[in-house]
Amino acid sequence: MTRVFNSRVFNFSAGPATLPVAVLEEAREHLLELPGVGMSIMEMSHRSPTFEAILAEAEAGVRDLLGLPSNYHILFLQGGASLQFSMVPLNLLGGAPGGEARADYVLTDQWSQKALKEARKVGAAREAGSTADEKFRRIPRPDELDLDMGASYLHLTTNNTLFGTQWKSLPPSGDVPIVADASSEMLSHPIEVERFGLIYAGAQKNLGPAGVTLVIVRDDLLRQTPPDLPTMLDYKTHVKTKSLYNTPNTWGIYIIALVCRWLRGLGGLDAMRKINEEKAALLYAAIDATDFYQGHAEADSRSLMNVTFRLGTSGAPHEALEKRFVQEATAVGLDGLKGHRDVGGLRASLYNAFPRAGVIALVDFMRDFERRCG
Repeated sequence: MTRVFNSRVFNFSAGPATLPVAVLEEAREHLLELPGVGMSIMEMSHRSPTFEAILAEAEAGVRDLLGLPSNYHILFLQGGASLQFSMVPLNLLGGAPGGEARADYVLTDQWSQKALKEARKVGAAREAGSTADEKFRRIPRPDELDLDMGASYLHLTTNNTLFGTQWKSLPPSGDVPIVADASSEMLSHPIEVERFGLIYAGAQKNLGPAGVTLVIVRDDLLRQTPPDLPTMLDYKTHVKTKSLYNTPNTWGIYIIALVCRWLRGLGGLDAMRKINEEKAALLYAAIDATDFYQGHAEADSRSLMNVTFRLGTSGAPHEALEKRFVQEATAVGLDGLKGHRDVGGLRASLYNAFPRAGVIALVDFMRDFERRCG
């Protein structure tokens, strides 16, 4: 096979990931100076009226796409989802009327395990369900969860990049607010906003470049924050200052504003979900069509964002063949297909901006590779 897309490869990386070409082109056009401003977004003050307008557009874009009511605050922070593993319990396990605050964590991958580990450093956090003994091949069923209906929150990782699983529906949590790490599926489909008390997401999958963390927090949860938190770790600090307590990632927020504009132009999250379903269906059909490829995730838990699979027959992965697959795919412009180092195998990340043409190119390569090596 020859290279598939001139000098620009198809980027299957789990993140930083593909950005919309239209967004990259607009950012390139205005890199040296924004129209009428005389300087780059990377040079201007975050206190300037120009940047405040960009920040407002980014917030309005997220709010409009998700249909967020006014009692939800939108924050643009730093530190990635990994910092949120600590910020969430620091703010929400600070105490509760009538007794000690508690939190439930459902474990569906290593990121949710890390989130629980950090929460336990802060307060009473426990495992409420897990599929670790099945190598995280699926999402737990509702009847497998041991949920505390008096918990301060229930934490989920809604899409699991390492193992390629995704929650298709939210568990029955009663009045307990759901806190979600939605880093790898944010703005990829509509959500039941009212079920969530707090959502956080690193930008580098679907939203923009690395370095910005989107946090959405419902107003009533701010009443749970203790008064003695370090200033930068207190959500109320960033709510009061509209994400401008310190210098934010101005460039990253600018790109998020452009991505939201691009998503609205496609028709919003309903349209985006349909596109993502069609892309994933093409790849899963190719995996299921032969015994040469084996999907990792069970069918009813399969992610639309991260497709994980292995090569080999009779259920025995062939690591040498997988290595050759990655090398040959990279040579023809199909980049980033190696699975996570802790999982192995292969992974194709099909985030919002990843083009359908890239999925078709991968499917064609898979058929050709099986013909030559199967």
